[in-house]
Amino acid sequence: MTNAHGKHRSPTRTPGGLEQVWQTRTQMVKQQMDSESKANDAKTARLKALRLAKEQEDAEAQKHAPAPKPVRTRRVTAS
Repeated sequence: MTNAHGKHRSPTRTPGGLEQVWQTRTQMVKQQMDSESKANDAKTARLKALRLAKEQEDAEAQKHAPAPKPVRTRRVTAS
């Protein structure tokens, strides 16, 4: 749009311009939040899989390990 001096009006000064800028920013923020959420979900799933694999390995090692000997304690008598 041009005004009386022949200059173009910026989109933020048009009647729907401010709303359009606001909607664009809102969409960008939502997209960024979604991408961060997806990245966090992927990281969580990867760490959970690693933890479950380690727990399974530990359980297998526990099955094959010999039972620990009981620790003997010395009793001290007071004189």
